[in-house]
Amino acid sequence: DQLVGMNGNQMALLAWWEFAAVIGLFILARVFLPVYYHYQCTTTTELLEMRYNNKHIRALIGLMFFLGSSLIFMPAVIYSGSLFMISMFNVDLPLMYVAAAFAIIGALYAFFGGLRAVAVSDTYSGVLLLSMAIIVVVLALFAIDFDFSGIPPERLTLIGDNDSPLPWHTLLTGMIFIQTFYWGTNQVITQRAMAAPNLKEAQKGVYAAAIIRFLIVPSIIVIPGIISFKLYGDINDAAYGTLVGDVLPDWLSGVFAAALAAAVLTTYNSNLNSATALYVCDIHEAYFQKKPNVARLSGIVTLILTVVSLLMVPVYAQAESIINLLQELWGLISMPVLSIFIVGLLFNNVNAYAGIISVFFGIGLYAFFSFVHAPFDLHYIHLMPVTLGCCIGLALLLNKLVFKQKAQWRGRLID
Repeated sequence: DQLVGMNGNQMALLAWWEFAAVIGLFILARVFLPVYYHYQCTTTTELLEMRYNNKHIRALIGLMFFLGSSLIFMPAVIYSGSLFMISMFNVDLPLMYVAAAFAIIGALYAFFGGLRAVAVSDTYSGVLLLSMAIIVVVLALFAIDFDFSGIPPERLTLIGDNDSPLPWHTLLTGMIFIQTFYWGTNQVITQRAMAAPNLKEAQKGVYAAAIIRFLIVPSIIVIPGIISFKLYGDINDAAYGTLVGDVLPDWLSGVFAAALAAAVLTTYNSNLNSATALYVCDIHEAYFQKKPNVARLSGIVTLILTVVSLLMVPVYAQAESIINLLQELWGLISMPVLSIFIVGLLFNNVNAYAGIISVFFGIGLYAFFSFVHAPFDLHYIHLMPVTLGCCIGLALLLNKLVFKQKAQWRGRLID
């Protein structure tokens, strides 16, 4: 979704998502991972149950991550991967056929292989994809003789104006909170780190990811898109696949296609794996059956999620920009969820239901901002810290006025 979606914007500004991600990764390594390992969490939401001493808040946030994976990330991944394949090979094939193949193979792999298989395949496909993506950048630069003339300045600048997808001032407000939510609390991401044998090894993996994110990823998610604009004009999310199909020699095309297919599958698998784990651990075992047949239940959930994600693909096919749509949709839950983590980690004696109410309020508030009326025509990233502050404030206010409890500042994250 990033290779296809960010290159689909065909401008340099999107590199800021990756530069900011480095900060998010350091926050994960230095702030969240020590807490998760201290409390011996299996899922990020398990931490909430421990801090609030309430299983309902764990189930609610688990459900949100579950819906986020099944309705946002999983269909977006198989849509963007399918679009890439069709664009690269210029084949007249219904997108849903390719998406169905990705979904079915990914579901089988996740079910029979589990998280270990996802981790192993992620490693090999990640190295291969990064290597091939760098080759694409070099070949694309040679294709235009390193000449960026004729490309509009607004597509080359790293300072976005108010009308750009990423105005420069948003980097000073909501961007850091988006990255904190995505890297620090998102189960799909943190499950990889929490599966490490110990905290030190987990942190080393995160630091390695941060280095790659800073040195390699920004160039591979913007340069091909910019060059594709010079070669083909504004073709949105088809930009990356079209460029790769043109600049790669035939003998490398199959290798790149295999690398990207593997990346699609492992990304899809990890979302599927985390969503299934969230349902089984946070919802089913808490409310329906304490000791279920995990293998059978996981298989049923995997099947349902696969069907749902496929049904959502046509929705994403209508998007003008897949990456911008993803960020806006994640905004519905990101700040309300982050607020519940912040309150739970920084305060004692906060009633769980005060937090739950504030989460629902935050979802409604951000939905109003995004789809009804944005105050002062603020950019959606500016509205995220506004939503976050309102959620935190409401949780503490309800805790005092409605539930008659006085929140106590902890001054530390670990007891």
